[in-house]
Amino acid sequence: MYRYNDFDRTFVHQRAAQFRDQLGRRLVGSLGEEEFRALRLQNGWYVQRHAPMLRVAVPYGELHSRQLRALARIAREFDGKAGGPYEERGGGFGHFTTRQNCQFNWIALEDAADVMDLLADVDMHGIQTSGNCIRNITSDCFAGVAADETVDPRPYCEILRQWSTLHPEFAFLPRKFKIAVSGADEDRAATAWHDIGLQLKKNDQGDVGFEVRVGGGMGRTPIVGTVIRDFLPWREILVFIEAVVRVYNRYGRRDNIYKARIKILVKAEGQKFIDAVEAEFQNILERDVDGLAHLVTDAELARVSAGFGLPEGVAAVDVEGDHAPCSKPAAYQRWLERNVHAHRLPGYRAVTLSLKRAGQPPGDASAEQMELAAELAERFSASELRVSHDQNLVLPWVRASALPALWQAAREAGFATPNIGLLTDMIACPGGDLCALANARSIPIAAALTERFADLDELHDIGDIDLHISGCINSCGHHHSGHIGILGVDKDGMEWYQVSLGGADGSTLSGASVAGKVIGPSFAADEVADVIEAVIETYRGQRTSASERFIQTVRRIGLPPFKAAADAVRGTTAVHA
Repeated sequence: MYRYNDFDRTFVHQRAAQFRDQLGRRLVGSLGEEEFRALRLQNGWYVQRHAPMLRVAVPYGELHSRQLRALARIAREFDGKAGGPYEERGGGFGHFTTRQNCQFNWIALEDAADVMDLLADVDMHGIQTSGNCIRNITSDCFAGVAADETVDPRPYCEILRQWSTLHPEFAFLPRKFKIAVSGADEDRAATAWHDIGLQLKKNDQGDVGFEVRVGGGMGRTPIVGTVIRDFLPWREILVFIEAVVRVYNRYGRRDNIYKARIKILVKAEGQKFIDAVEAEFQNILERDVDGLAHLVTDAELARVSAGFGLPEGVAAVDVEGDHAPCSKPAAYQRWLERNVHAHRLPGYRAVTLSLKRAGQPPGDASAEQMELAAELAERFSASELRVSHDQNLVLPWVRASALPALWQAAREAGFATPNIGLLTDMIACPGGDLCALANARSIPIAAALTERFADLDELHDIGDIDLHISGCINSCGHHHSGHIGILGVDKDGMEWYQVSLGGADGSTLSGASVAGKVIGPSFAADEVADVIEAVIETYRGQRTSASERFIQTVRRIGLPPFKAAADAVRGTTAVHA
């Protein structure tokens, strides 16, 4: 994984010192709240429903164990310090998001500078995790190790990160801007749902380039990104993105926050937008008389790529390990099937540590759990972890021969639930329990569904399902792309929930990215688990075989049977949104 150099470390420590000065002036009253607001947002600090929330960048999802231990320390010493809802949960928690960040929801503002210093000490920060700028670059959690990978996207992600960080032209865009990069056959980064989605590929001559999508996004207006370049040579990627963002910065709406994202501009202008980007792209190149355009050189790619070689002690091995079906308990076999993934390196596997368990919100990890995960990374994965789009942790460098020992250790630590890709491996935002923007709570809905579908035999019979929950229309839980999506809405001050079916994020199982369709009026909170169970039972009754997955059945028979089953659950006296 990429290692900071002296320049990087000096920069993040200077930024932390600058923030300490800003915070000090705010606390003594010499800096007003509105003035401080812009400064804290530039460092990832929000004020949420109950307390400040910090969003820590985990660029393209890569974490070293020492960084995870630092996050654990922040959770233990600062996030739980303020009490609140964490008292009965035994201390502070980190929340891993769909965009491969880590959030803390209960840190006292007066401790914020100390937290930033701790992050800087392990090469981390919150820069550009908020605000109207280019946000954290995300990627495939199996980047560099996936068996189906064509090109490792991590060096390109790092080049994009370095280029976009504090880019003066793009620090105050009309709205936030998100980029995702994938280099594998399977799109595990949901690239089509981003402002810019980049798919690395090779042409018939073996040259590397990008398929470029622009204008994807969720929120109030879910739109799948438009392909505006089928194959862009890799050297030109920074220039082309500069052209895209420059056109957006010039013409994007600033008069209406709900219509300010680039997806609205692309939808409204269509080919005119694409033509403007191409004209700007050519203009940058033609005016580059001094060779100052941001063309990526062979030397620069080689410099950055050097940080993504095999970790120390990792090398291809011939010994695969003994995984005969009859030699291990059934639980181990299920774990192998669900949590263990193919690897490009012979003798190795990638392993998902599930953060989905009863009694804990999806994506949450306590200080103790983060320490345990860091220990597993040090023992089994060259001290490296990844944060997945599905809010789990991944160990990318596990020897196949070590899988039995890892399974036992992960099981003891509570990370071995064999539910990856199943219904209880759901995505959920923090919702109304913590977020000031939410219309309804997500956590109780997730808890009710986890309890309702606790039987692993039933889960495995149901099979692969993406279930996504958002507490508001901002779609941080990506409900639009769920095979089953749940959206919290407000009705006269009460919490209600819309259910949608048929969404997809672009994975092989799901097919092309598409937004789900709502099946009728919303449901009361205590009806949601019954509605989902009715939908699932309809699928089980309608599928042609055990191999026909939920999304396939939905597409084959349409929504009416599922809507009828959901309507049968609806309370007869309730007033619905």
